[in-house]
Amino acid sequence: MNKRIKAGPSILAADFSNLSVEIKRAEDAGVDFLHCDIMDGHFVPNITFGPAIIRDIRKHTKLILDVHLMIEKPRKFLEAFVKAGSDIITVHIETVERPIQLIKEIKELGLKAGISLNPRTPVKDIAPVLNMVDLVLVMTVNPGFGGQEFISSCLSKIKRIRRAFSGDIEVDGGINYKTAKMAVEAGANMLVAGTYLFGSDNMKGSVEKLKDIKV
Repeated sequence: MNKRIKAGPSILAADFSNLSVEIKRAEDAGVDFLHCDIMDGHFVPNITFGPAIIRDIRKHTKLILDVHLMIEKPRKFLEAFVKAGSDIITVHIETVERPIQLIKEIKELGLKAGISLNPRTPVKDIAPVLNMVDLVLVMTVNPGFGGQEFISSCLSKIKRIRRAFSGDIEVDGGINYKTAKMAVEAGANMLVAGTYLFGSDNMKGSVEKLKDIKV
């Protein structure tokens, strides 16, 4: 199944001392979305930011805010992230006791809903909500920190999901042109690239390369 390739940077790789300029740079480069990684220091060994920063980002852009909740109690903070201006909220299957109910709640609040799984989590774990979600986010590194090496064994997981799922398959972790091409060939169509994009001297060119990947 061929789907249009969408590319967006992880905001964590931006210069937070000059965030509005970084957002404008991403917009000018032609990105499709901004990926916002929310970490709580419990589910993953790092702490990033919360709804207040999402609210500030929203003031500076009309780009889709793709909010990835890597937190232990996503339902507790759901309403706050909705009010802050999120467009997509993705939760981890590893953190949700009642995933069907939570996905319903996200959609009832008017947002797109995503489900994510870590490299060691089997695809069968997301089966109960696969027909409900708008996107599946396959982590291609162990979540927590940027700059990690792409885990190529996740490619078979992407292939398996694509056989059963017609929505967006997003990949996050170790994405550059080479690994993005591998992920797209496996069935992914949403590419999250932090350092590869924000660290590029020519972000526009890097975005175009990702979006022009052919299967």
